[in-house]
Amino acid sequence: MARLQGKHAVITGAARGIGEAIARAFHAEGASLMLTDINDAGVIALADTLGASALKLDVASESDWDRLSEICPQTDIVINNAGVTGFENDPVAHDPEHASLQAWRDVHAVNTDGTFLGCRYAIRAMRPRNAGAIVNISSRSGLVGIPGAAAYAASKAAIRNHTKTVALYCAQQGLDIRCNSVHPAAILTPMWEPMLGDPDTREATMAALVKDTPMQRFGTPEEVAALALLLASDEARYITGSEMTIDGGLLAGSAATPG
Repeated sequence: MARLQGKHAVITGAARGIGEAIARAFHAEGASLMLTDINDAGVIALADTLGASALKLDVASESDWDRLSEICPQTDIVINNAGVTGFENDPVAHDPEHASLQAWRDVHAVNTDGTFLGCRYAIRAMRPRNAGAIVNISSRSGLVGIPGAAAYAASKAAIRNHTKTVALYCAQQGLDIRCNSVHPAAILTPMWEPMLGDPDTREATMAALVKDTPMQRFGTPEEVAALALLLASDEARYITGSEMTIDGGLLAGSAATPG
């Protein structure tokens, strides 16, 4: 039997990258899917390919989550994947001395508020069945300081801690609802494309970007999806409040200093 047969999953930020890979992995394992993204055209196209449902969702919008609650009042799995770095549009300062308050708030609105709202939705949607799995996609940046990306690092650290709070709350409530966080490092998603430069120098640029990673390569979205699949499945029923690092060994020791 497929590992998620009979399960319903909600995935945020599903239009591309890690979210898309998770959607494809869950579909292959028998889950029925509600795919969400602020990019409605992208998520609808993926949903059509997989025979899934799709909904435009701004994770920072409480009213959007309320609309999802009306459409999907119950679910078994929630993957809080949607997130931003703060560098998606015009380059702006994100170091702790020069970052504007608005730039700080913009990142936290999506990453921190979005994960809070996603976890709140998940608990309410899973309570009727007294079971479920929440997987929050954090980052290795939530485990170390990042001088040039203060808001991103702080927001991902908040996701790590809130995951543990949700796990403990659900256990205290007598709910069989698990909550865990995944902490990827350099994963080769479309987000990296602008930094990889000219095709002729792409391989050298990629090698330079992962030179401090012991495994000397980028991870793939499919590798992150495999970990999310494990945590969402019944195979992980005794895992809650945990943080899973997927970083090619970057944080295993003190020899490598994350940039």
